[in-house]
Order: sequence, then structure tokens, then C-alpha cells
Amino acid sequence: MMSNGLKDVIIKELYTLEETIAADVFADVTYPWEVLPKIGEFIIKLGNTLPEDRFEKKGENVWIAKSAKVYPSACINGPAIIDEEAEIRHCAFIRGNAVVGKGAVVGNSTELKNVILFNKVQVPHYNYVGDSILGYKAHMGAGSITSNVKSDKTLVVVRAGEERFETGLKKFGAMLGDNVEVGCNSVLNPGTIIGKESNVYPVSMVRGFIPAHSIYKKHGEVAAKRD
Repeated sequence: MMSNGLKDVIIKELYTLEETIAADVFADVTYPWEVLPKIGEFIIKLGNTLPEDRFEKKGENVWIAKSAKVYPSACINGPAIIDEEAEIRHCAFIRGNAVVGKGAVVGNSTELKNVILFNKVQVPHYNYVGDSILGYKAHMGAGSITSNVKSDKTLVVVRAGEERFETGLKKFGAMLGDNVEVGCNSVLNPGTIIGKESNVYPVSMVRGFIPAHSIYKKHGEVAAKRD
């Protein structure tokens, strides 16, 4: 299954911006990873504009919607925004620079760092999500993680088809489009991008770009979904 190149990984091909409180941070960029260095500053700016009748500021630069459910054992460090009706479960660890969308679930022992989770994202069981953006209704199965630093510590390069893009980023996890399903215990290597409506088999090791509407079975075996 062939990619058409970098035009497949632009923001409008991956995400429905109406499904995130953080839409404005994407306004002046083409590729989603360009947002990663901006998340912390953006949260502080946005947080200070949130209506006090719907959001409560707790601690330093942490805004939590009054309709969100946060378990007492969860740890949330700022800057962070937890949007309405989100659920932050037992022992979740939000390290900072995190936007958690409406109705999203951050589950038991899940760790977030420098991320945007669109509305209704689910990372419900033992997930690590760092330097990543997860689109509307994306779901990561139990134990699946984003690996956000290369083992040789070199800068991350995005590969889409025959094209390459030097991101200039040392830390870059994964970009998951809307409605992506990642199977349990999978590892998404640095710079992974998965197009809308795609599925990744459990216990996969994913690298590079997976086109929209496809099924990743293993390296070199990606099938188009049938209508």
C-alpha cells in the first residue's frame, strides 16, 4: 500500500479540528508535529481565558472542567487543561504540557507528557503517550505506547512514501489521526504517523507512515480496508 507522500500527513488529512479545545494552536502550521514545541505556552494562554463557571484552576497552570471526573490518586502537573466530561482514572500521571479533550479517558497508570488528546480519545490502560497528538476518538489498547526518542538520540525524520521531512525534533512520538485503533502492547516508534480510520494489530512495532483507512498487520504488510 503506497503513500502519496507528505501531503498525506498534513493536519487537515489527519484531524477534525472542531473536535479539540486546542484548535487554535494548529492555525499557522502545516504539519502536526510543528505544534509540539508550542503546547505548553498555548495551554497557559488558553487556560487564562476559560470560563470560571465551567473550569476551575487548581495549582499552577492546571485547569480542570467542573464536569470532569478526576480520581484522587491521579497526579496532574501543569500546564494542563482537562476538558469537560473527561475522566482521569486511578494513578494516571500527567507530567505537564497536556490537553485532554472532552469525554476523553486517561486510565490506570497511563502517563502523558507534551500531548494533545482530541475529544473522546481513550488511553485507558497502562499507556505512555509523549510528544504526540491523538485525533478524535483515537484509541490505544492496553499497554500500547509511543516511543518518543530514538535510541541513538538523533533528530526524528518523518518518512512518507519516498519523501523525507527533517523535523528538527529530538522528541517526537506519534501522530494518530481520527478514529485510529492501536492494538494492545504495540510500540509506535519515534515519528510514526497513522492516517484516519486505520487499525494496528496487537503487539505491533510500527515505524513511519501508515495510510488512512488501512490495517497494519506487520512490517511490510499493510492492507486497505474494504468498504
